[in-house]
This record gives sequence, C-alpha cells and structure tokens, in this order.
Amino acid sequence: MKFSRQGNSTVVFPVMPVVRSSACVVGPKEGKGPLREGFDLIHENTLAGRTSWEKAESLMLRQSLDIALAKAGLDETQIDFLLAGDLLNQIISANFMAREFDVPFIGLYGACSTMAEGLIIASMMVAGGFATNAALAVSSHHDTAERQYRYPTEFAYMRTPTSQWTVTAACSTVIGLAGNGPWIEAATAGRVQDNGVTDANDMGSAMAPAFADTVWRHLQDMSRKPEDYDLILSGDLGKIGSRLARQLLRQKGVDIEDRHRDAGLLIYEDSPEIGAGGSGCACSAAVFSAMVVPSMRRGELKRVLLVATGALHSPTTCQQGESIPSIAHAVSLVWKNEEVKS
Repeated sequence: MKFSRQGNSTVVFPVMPVVRSSACVVGPKEGKGPLREGFDLIHENTLAGRTSWEKAESLMLRQSLDIALAKAGLDETQIDFLLAGDLLNQIISANFMAREFDVPFIGLYGACSTMAEGLIIASMMVAGGFATNAALAVSSHHDTAERQYRYPTEFAYMRTPTSQWTVTAACSTVIGLAGNGPWIEAATAGRVQDNGVTDANDMGSAMAPAFADTVWRHLQDMSRKPEDYDLILSGDLGKIGSRLARQLLRQKGVDIEDRHRDAGLLIYEDSPEIGAGGSGCACSAAVFSAMVVPSMRRGELKRVLLVATGALHSPTTCQQGESIPSIAHAVSLVWKNEEVKS
C-alpha cells in the first residue's frame, strides 16, 4: 500500500478534496464585529429564541449545516458522513443536532482545534474514496462555555486580562470531490504539548507551544518557508499566545511575523470586555467561513495555512491542579482558479 505521507506528521492529498461550501451562524457580539458582512445569519440575542443557551447552541449548529448544504446544492441524503463537535461535556450540542439528521455521525472533540481536526478527517474520507461528500459542523457559545468551565455569566465575576471571550457561533463546511474550492492540499496532525501552564484563564500561553510545534513540523515536512503562504492563521491564541508562539518559532529559526494573523483577534473589535481575544471551537471556523474562503475565491489569497489550537483540559483537572495539555492541527489550502467549475 502506498501512503500519501510526507515527513513524520503530514498527509498530502494527491487528489485534493474541495471545500464545496461553508456557512456560519453567529451571536449578536460577533455580528457587530469586523467580519459581520461574511456571516450567513446573525442572532439578536444569545438565546436565539430558545429556553437555554445549550439549546440555542445546538439550534445554531443545525442552522449552519442547513445553510452549508443549501450553498452546496445538496440535501442530507447526499452526505455520506457528518462530523461535528463542540466544547461541552459529551459534545451535547453536536449530538443533539445530529439526531435531527439521518446521516452516519462521528462526534469529535479537540477543544478549540476541532475545526482543523474535522477538516483533516473529512478530507481523508473524501480523498481515500470512503465518501463523496462529508459535512463538518462545529460550535461554541460564550454562555454555555462559561457555565461549564468557569461561572454562569449572571455572577458577573471579574475577568482577568489574560482571559479570552468564547465565540458564540456555529459553522459548517461541506468537503467533496468537486466544487468551487478552495482545495485542501495537505494536513499536519499535531502532537500534544504541555509546558506546565496551570492558569485556566490563560489559554493563549497554554496553546502557544502546540501551535509553534505543529507549524514547525509542517514546514519541515513540506520543505517550505513561511513566505510560501499568504496567510498563517492561528485559531485562538489571542494577544498573549500569539506573541509567545512567534517567539517560540523564532527560537527554531522560523519567522512568521508578516504572515501570521490570529482568528481570536480578527473576529472582535479590540475592547477590555473581550480581554486577550476570542476563543472557542467556532473562533477559527467563523474566520475561515467569513474571511478565508471568500478571500481565496476572489483570488486574494493563494495558499493559506489554517492552524487551529485546543486546550485539552477540563474543570475537574483544573480543580485538581493539573497543567493544561494542548494540541494544534494544521490544514493547508490552495486556490487554483483554473479548475473552478461553473
């Protein structure tokens, strides 16, 4: 059997899977941000007409998937696999959404790295001949995440300057063998990194080593330099994690300063309330859907490295004094306008 591998960590797709469509449904704060024009649906409040935040998050997932399918000109009978995940215990937002679809379902959990993790698995399914179309859906919600990981927002507790604001959004992407693009050329699966950070209010510092390690491995495996990419997009390192990640890469002889942007800093206007930036499964997914895919289709970006990061902790491990292991997965996307189908 011939393996489509390059180096120690990277999968290269000889037949490149296609991003057929992408859609994003967001909450009110996100809808007022810099990317507002790229979102498909903006809710006026975080309950989205439901009786709980958890129900609202699951609804938003369903809405984003419905929109993505409509954009791709598909219905659920044409989806071979549905992959979905979120931040909540037992990925309840994804599970409750999936029960409304008669599609084989695979639940995912990679914390805030779930978007890139799902893109990798969906691409392997399509490129490997196991699926013609695979749908990926991810979500996060500020109020559901606060209730699980910290305190209910009604407590109005004091936020630290290092804390990040969980993005309220749900985003879906359809990966197939044909479509408008962009194309997924390669993917690097990350390795769990743990540099001993124990502060659950400083996710950026915890995830920065994972980002730096995955980017370095991807560049080594692909024999590339940062300038081979128009954009290197981190998921949600925020202000603190972004600075630390770039510093760690410089120590390895890699400078991404003029190529790197962070989704957590792109999705919101800078304000004290947001803290160090955005975070959550939907952080990188929202920027991917609202900014990256449209920019690539307009030909403004030719090659993008999406690197979603995730903190793999839980409230229990934090209460027990454990440090925070983290992961980062990278997906390389290219634009080939000569192959666009009418």
